Amino acid sequence: MSDMKQTPLFALHQELGGKMVPFAGYSMPVQYPLGVKKEHEHTRRACGLFDVSHMGQVAVTGPTPAKAMETLVTADVVGLPEGGQRYALFTNSEGCILDDLMIVNQGDWLYVVVNAACKDQDLALMRIGLGADHDVEVLDRGLLALQGPDAAIVMQRLCPAACDLVFMQHGRFEVMGSEIWVSRSGYTGEDGFEISVPSEASEALARWFVDQPEVEPIGLGARDSLRLEAGLCLYGHDIDTTTTPVEASLSWAVGKSRRVGGEREAGFPGADRVLHQLQAKDHRRRRVGLLGEGRAPVREGVELFDADDRMVGQVTSGSFGPSVGAPVAMAYVVVEAAEKGTTLYADVRGKRLPMVISPMPFVPANYYRG
Repeated sequence: MSDMKQTPLFALHQELGGKMVPFAGYSMPVQYPLGVKKEHEHTRRACGLFDVSHMGQVAVTGPTPAKAMETLVTADVVGLPEGGQRYALFTNSEGCILDDLMIVNQGDWLYVVVNAACKDQDLALMRIGLGADHDVEVLDRGLLALQGPDAAIVMQRLCPAACDLVFMQHGRFEVMGSEIWVSRSGYTGEDGFEISVPSEASEALARWFVDQPEVEPIGLGARDSLRLEAGLCLYGHDIDTTTTPVEASLSWAVGKSRRVGGEREAGFPGADRVLHQLQAKDHRRRRVGLLGEGRAPVREGVELFDADDRMVGQVTSGSFGPSVGAPVAMAYVVVEAAEKGTTLYADVRGKRLPMVISPMPFVPANYYRG
């Protein structure tokens, strides 16, 4: 993996016994000696620390960054209050999803976090789409995620003021001689914080976290099973350039102000198709959750059949859910077969395993809303 990029925490991962694998062009820990299942359970029970420094962190500056960003995404960016964070989708001219991202209003500029695998294309998209009046700067910062019911207990020792944030709020604080940017958010369904820190200060901060009695380092394996139980999409699997926000059950990511009759109706790529689907509800498939029996996981790519043996969909993410105690999956199925409570049959090596269409998240969300 000598050609792989490294995050500022690479040496620490090795020291902690991380099993390193290629991921989105980076050498990243898939697990530590604790193992994926125990890392997952520890995060749900106490607190886990994730290195997400491979994500793209970007500053967008210029005369009207929020208004300019709205030409590229589905979200209401102009109406985002200072210190607020919002989930958004880049769409193409067909209304399909190019990436999902987070946008923070920093006052006179936007802090944007994009997926690692889409980083280069997203930067090009923003630099071209936002025009010459706006600057898109890649930030040299690490990114840590502290997740779990004990996250606030740990953060109280480090930065008590950050504990005043509620879900999807963002603040900047001085800690250990550096300015850290903290969002109360994450990718596990638990309470937690995402912490942007200057690259050179990343390892010292990460060491402080893992020295806390509640905290274990967590790898990509448990990150995936945690986000799946939380019903959260992974770009390139559950959403991609073949899926619209409506098909992906992400209609909520289309801001009210961007919808038909809104203050700034449409104005993003593919808006005609997306807004038509929102109103006419004539899309042909939908992302759903699936809950299985036993312990055998149903993986990505597995085909789904109805009771009449018609192929009605395909799994996009699947695993055994340690907190659920059963196989969980996401899939796209034809709308006619997408009703909650419907039993479908996953074709796993010729054996048909029953799975019931179930509400997501599979585990209750524990976001802190004050």
